[in-house]
Amino acid sequence: MDRLETIVACMAPTTGNPDIQSTQTRFRMDLVDGWQIEPGASVLEVGCGQGDMTAVLAEAVGPTGRVLGVDIAHPDYGTPITVGDSATHLMNSPLGNRIEMRFETNVLDRSVTFTDQEFDHVVLSHCTWYFESMNQVEQVLTAVQPWAAQLCFAEWDLTPRSAEQLPHLLAVLMQGEIETAGTRGNGNIRTPFSRQALNRALDRTGWSVSTERSLHGTALQDADWEITAAKHLATSPRTGLPQIAQDFVDSQMDVLHLLAKPTGNQPLHSYALTAHKQ
Repeated sequence: MDRLETIVACMAPTTGNPDIQSTQTRFRMDLVDGWQIEPGASVLEVGCGQGDMTAVLAEAVGPTGRVLGVDIAHPDYGTPITVGDSATHLMNSPLGNRIEMRFETNVLDRSVTFTDQEFDHVVLSHCTWYFESMNQVEQVLTAVQPWAAQLCFAEWDLTPRSAEQLPHLLAVLMQGEIETAGTRGNGNIRTPFSRQALNRALDRTGWSVSTERSLHGTALQDADWEITAAKHLATSPRTGLPQIAQDFVDSQMDVLHLLAKPTGNQPLHSYALTAHKQ
């Protein structure tokens, strides 16, 4: 088997379509290859979720490497398969002897400690928009700094490059707006911030960007997923929006219905960077 097939074979199926997992894994392989994570490396992954990136990192570090994934989620979180069941499946796979995954683990908790330079890399990949605030993002960037020499970071870029990406952008911004104006914590996305805001946060927390690049996973399904999430959230009675905000969301929903296709919407670009301590 090639690298892609090897990684996918180790992961628990999360959808009825195996092509989706292959597409998602291929994109993460591109991220890891760009970060130049070498065999034998030790990696701390913050926000590991069900292990999509964890598996790719484990393949990259090889049999002599180590990947520790941590996430604040409860093991029972997730559908159609929980993050705990997905992690168990992955750790019982041929990649499992180089992987450890810990849930209900917050790196901002004082009880979570690692030695200085315990890891070669700390990875935050497409997880920071789920944080509750930009301040929390900066707290995490500060907390992990003593533990690794290099930060490997990836997130969606809010700047669209084409009209076809506008539905994804609108769905993301709607979720962020509902999150800030309504009942906190109900959205899939909580803190959508720009690429420029991340660079300012890195500077404030003592990180200096070493490499930076842009990626466009045209076949990724994330735009469709976020459009579905925005439509569900915008019509949910639990949003708790004041009427003036609800009226604005309703108008944005009108536009989203006009712009979005049933499926196959183009995702925003992502940006990926490495950073070292200033």
